[in-house]
Amino acid sequence: MEIEELYGIFQKSAGVVTDSRKCEPDTMFFALRGASFDGNAYAAQALEKGCVCAVIDNAQYAVEGDSRYVLVEDVLTALQQLARHHRRVLGTTILAITGTNGKTTTKELTSAVLKKKFNLLYTEGNLNNQIGVPLTLLRLRRDHDLAVVEMGASHLGDIKELVDIAEPNFGLITNVGRAHLQGFGSFEGVIRTKGELYDYIREHGGKIFINPHNEYLTAIAKDLEWVEYVDGDVVECNPFLRLEWIPRENIGMSARYNVQTQLVGAYNLDNALAAATVGHYFGVSDEDICKALTDYTPSNSRSQFVETSDNKLVVDAYNANPTSMALALRNFQQMQGDRKLCILGDMGELGTDSESEHQRIVDLIAECGFTNVWLVGERFSLTSRSENYRHFANVDEVKAEISNNKPQGLLILIKGSNSTKLFQLPELL
Repeated sequence: MEIEELYGIFQKSAGVVTDSRKCEPDTMFFALRGASFDGNAYAAQALEKGCVCAVIDNAQYAVEGDSRYVLVEDVLTALQQLARHHRRVLGTTILAITGTNGKTTTKELTSAVLKKKFNLLYTEGNLNNQIGVPLTLLRLRRDHDLAVVEMGASHLGDIKELVDIAEPNFGLITNVGRAHLQGFGSFEGVIRTKGELYDYIREHGGKIFINPHNEYLTAIAKDLEWVEYVDGDVVECNPFLRLEWIPRENIGMSARYNVQTQLVGAYNLDNALAAATVGHYFGVSDEDICKALTDYTPSNSRSQFVETSDNKLVVDAYNANPTSMALALRNFQQMQGDRKLCILGDMGELGTDSESEHQRIVDLIAECGFTNVWLVGERFSLTSRSENYRHFANVDEVKAEISNNKPQGLLILIKGSNSTKLFQLPELL
């Protein structure tokens, strides 16, 4: 089936679904395949629930004479091509955001700012991959003024694939750090992959928003039209970040904006300045920018401060890599508190660098002077000097310890890769 014909079906549909359990009447079901499932097997079930069609790539699941089965060569490719076609038809201005750390928080802050002025579409949750980006684009409507699309990557070429689908007009890379080294091969591979966003913007005459103090990003941003971040600094961070930002045209003048955020961590300064920069560029008033940054409340175990009846928690357990782990430890070191506990989980997808990167974190723990430390996972257990700290094989062992001997009266940092499941701990502490 040609993409125009598939798009004709889409225009008359109620939207797109990829999970047969979420099928609604008149939606289009795309039968994606995964490592442990084949969506083709659920095509009939989707149609029974009222889907207008089932897009499949295995002919044996089609019913002869039933035109509701749409056979394509590859379902994922068809989904991506449909999303790109829809994006081209509407011509919506799109800002793409990627980076090693902070891309989701930056996307959320930027969207909060832009919503003050525009009817905005933005990535929901963490739908930032080869499936999530097309699903986001297919939610675009003609009345959307702008779209903010988050893009994640774990292998070389991932960002190129996503920008070729979304075709952004603007680009923002939060930073580059030591993450997913197994997929990227090296830190240089991280820079090259994130830089694929710049490559697309360069080739198509768009603009980028950039932190001019980031040497890695400025080095790969040659021949690009820049919009530099607004100036700003940390006022205090105990536990919440209070910052000051200054529109560039006001530098050296009196116009300064003091903003109290609900974000934990001085490392969120750049994320907030990025959001202020984008909002300022698109004409959001300075007062609305300040209000959006003030009102934004983090969720999903990202830079959250949680006060329970027993402890105060700094919860940053959605994910972890060497760069974000080091930033979290440095920030925790600066926070006021006489009795601190670090609960740190293994960092995944580091490949051959895993041993050395975990060792660096253990060395940093000692450098920061932390003595009450729980290390969770096999990788941390293999490091030297880690015998100075408590070890747990997995989160279940941690939960058992909390049940038997619950910490009380502590300031606790919880940080680890999503696979360690430390996000299960806050409700127990």
